[in-house]
Amino acid sequence: YFRNESSLTSTLRTLLFFTALMITLPIGLYFSSKAYVFEGSLGMSDRDSYFYAAIVAVVTVHVVLALFVYVAWSEGSRQWRVGKQD
Repeated sequence: YFRNESSLTSTLRTLLFFTALMITLPIGLYFSSKAYVFEGSLGMSDRDSYFYAAIVAVVTVHVVLALFVYVAWSEGSRQWRVGKQD
């Protein structure tokens, strides 16, 4: 019973961590890349910087999703192997 509870806590903690990443990272990278990279450093127009900053945000969402799937897959296979040995 306690092993299942710690497993549930670990799973919930992982889910909350990736939820926070999914909310903050794309939005933060969108605005920071738009202001500092594309408009500031590269001197792009306002319209072009919106486009490229959106691409950065979409790529970030895909990277976070891929990391979540990888962590969930490895955590699930680890728990399956531990459960299988019992």
